[in-house]
Amino acid sequence: MTQSGFRTKHLAVVGLGLMGASFALALRDRADIITGVDSSAETRAYAIQHGIVDRVTDDLKAGVMDAETVVLAAPVRVIRDIVSLQIGSFLRSNTLLIDIGSTKHDICEAMGRLPIGIHAIGGHPMTGKETNGIAAADGTLYVGRPFVLCATRRTTPATRLRALSLVEALGAQAVEMDAERHDSIVAGISHLPYILSASLVATIANEARRDEAFWELAAGGFRDMSRLAASDIKMMGDIISTNSRAVAVLLARFRVQLAIMETMLLGGEYDKLVESLFPVRQARLDWVEKYEQKRQNGQVHRTITPPAAGHGAGSGG
Repeated sequence: MTQSGFRTKHLAVVGLGLMGASFALALRDRADIITGVDSSAETRAYAIQHGIVDRVTDDLKAGVMDAETVVLAAPVRVIRDIVSLQIGSFLRSNTLLIDIGSTKHDICEAMGRLPIGIHAIGGHPMTGKETNGIAAADGTLYVGRPFVLCATRRTTPATRLRALSLVEALGAQAVEMDAERHDSIVAGISHLPYILSASLVATIANEARRDEAFWELAAGGFRDMSRLAASDIKMMGDIISTNSRAVAVLLARFRVQLAIMETMLLGGEYDKLVESLFPVRQARLDWVEKYEQKRQNGQVHRTITPPAAGHGAGSGG
């Protein structure tokens, strides 16, 4: 792994949950001072006691006004509101502002309206844990994981280079794409799976009201398919509400696939149904193979090539 040249005198992390606290830990040796901003007194105390940050505050202005680098690690709608309504007047010129929210369109649009001189770029690290909160913080959380960067109207060439250097310092893999395409993709690989997992659990819970054996016999397959239904509801609701159109488009496309399989099943077209499952299985096997190869290859910076005109993700066609 190439040693990143990223350094900052003062890093401010707004939101000291799993993601924000892990971000601070990962950059402990890259910042002279790290300030944590969080509304929870308990979280602030934990951050100081465990050396995650150097100082803490619940005052956004006090926390970010002298920072060279500011990371917004709050829930998506909170980040959007901070960018839209507050932070622009608090930051000094040439501050690097990056967020790590799970949807990007609304946040990047708000960033584009910040005062000229603020270096703002959207970010989304594709990582996490089932356990949330500062106690689960891990300085290696971002290592080897994709970190999407989405340019805004306040992203200059210098902003981009600083952001790439920051991502490299985390040990993550930078992936550049526009906000619209990002939101369409994560709707499919993250938000849709959550809705399907929750729908599966709701279906089985309803069936189990008349026959408890549904729960008693559920095992590994159900556990794997239902895992996402246990995700933090507030967090997922926050994410989906800021990406509703892209999720709705993919839900419609999923219903088409489901209807095709249902038609073959009810029509007794078993051979046709089985035949249709072979390419699905192969697609999954191919993805797993490529996924493991990328993990073994380590740090790679990639700019995702845009799709051909008329075939873009999220086109709704």
